[in-house]
Amino acid sequence: MNGFSLPLSRGIARVTGAALGPYQSAVVRIGFAGTWLLFLLREFPHRQELYGPAGPWGWNLAKELTADNHAFTVLLWSDGQLWFECFYALAILASAALLLGWRTRTASVLFMVGVLSLQNRSVFVGDGGDNVLHLMSLYLVFTRCGQVWSLDARRAAHAEAARARGERDSADRMGPSLWAVSGLALVLATFTGRFDNGWLIPALLWTTWAVLGLWWAVGRWVKSREPRILLDVIANVLHNGALFVIMAEACLIYATAGWYKIQGSRWQDGTAVYYPLHLDYFSPWPGLADLMSSSGTIMMVAAYGTVMVQVAFPFTLFNRRVKNVLLVVMMLEHAVIAVVLGLPFFSLAMITADAVFLPTSFLRRLGALVAGARGRIARRGDRTVPAPRSPEDEPGHRPEGKPDRPEESAEGRVGFTA
Repeated sequence: MNGFSLPLSRGIARVTGAALGPYQSAVVRIGFAGTWLLFLLREFPHRQELYGPAGPWGWNLAKELTADNHAFTVLLWSDGQLWFECFYALAILASAALLLGWRTRTASVLFMVGVLSLQNRSVFVGDGGDNVLHLMSLYLVFTRCGQVWSLDARRAAHAEAARARGERDSADRMGPSLWAVSGLALVLATFTGRFDNGWLIPALLWTTWAVLGLWWAVGRWVKSREPRILLDVIANVLHNGALFVIMAEACLIYATAGWYKIQGSRWQDGTAVYYPLHLDYFSPWPGLADLMSSSGTIMMVAAYGTVMVQVAFPFTLFNRRVKNVLLVVMMLEHAVIAVVLGLPFFSLAMITADAVFLPTSFLRRLGALVAGARGRIARRGDRTVPAPRSPEDEPGHRPEGKPDRPEESAEGRVGFTA
């Protein structure tokens, strides 16, 4: 009994004592926020056709569909053009804030609202990566994904350094302001009947809002450590559970895709990859597609290799070396898909989902390389070329017809007074 209880107690202490995978969760945050931000910016000229009130999938059609499937979207609260433009801009800003890790908890909620609202407004827009992004935007709300590589982490480090120097913490005005504005928006949406299409997302929004308020109040006014420790434990459990679900979701995606491919006759005979290469929609580079499809061996290796990698990946998690090799193979495969088939955002979403399995040591080295490159760029920008000196600036020079002048001070030349 003692031999079993000891590992169990260690596991419970690990799950509750810290938010595991800080670098992996940061990569997931940056990857999905960056993917959605790039998509919104690329489709900005076409936003009306994709999600606008006068687009091909009309406002009334979308209203009927969401009334049937109870999907959440704030774009159907109004059919006005101004409402759509403001929300599209808010989705861009929320994605940028989550990418940078600015007020990560609030930004993750706004990011989720942006993703769900736009995707549920026009459900026929997407390339497969939108489904992954749809799910991951929900999971990110429960993670503590701003522990590293974020503006929140930088602000926390500065505050800790100030406390170490004996300085008082400056009052945080931005956090309570965001909390108050979001609470006002929730009250207006609730009492005007905007949340009558489903209860799950509104309940999540209200719960998150209440927890954030409780977190701030406990940290601000409660002197005892026990309530803060309890909140930390709950946050760690939610984070670790959400990170586990993200990993399980990635495994499930590959496992189901691989097993369904095995049942397809085109994958069995090794010709499945040939056909999408000759569809106009998936052929941004026809010459490259023709070159690849000209070899039957390449097509067969691509088809069989894809199936084997997808089916085998969940089982390789028990062997670190094999898992890392397959991670590289899958990321390279998605990079090829992005170029050859013209699916960059699908590939970015899948590469981000794969990145949750990257080793912590590799991510730390990658972060150190990025920080070093950023430091070198900053130092180069700080270097200034001295301006050429005129004869008047040379030491000992005396202009003709003028007496000697006193020495120059740091603030400039000192002249004579009358």
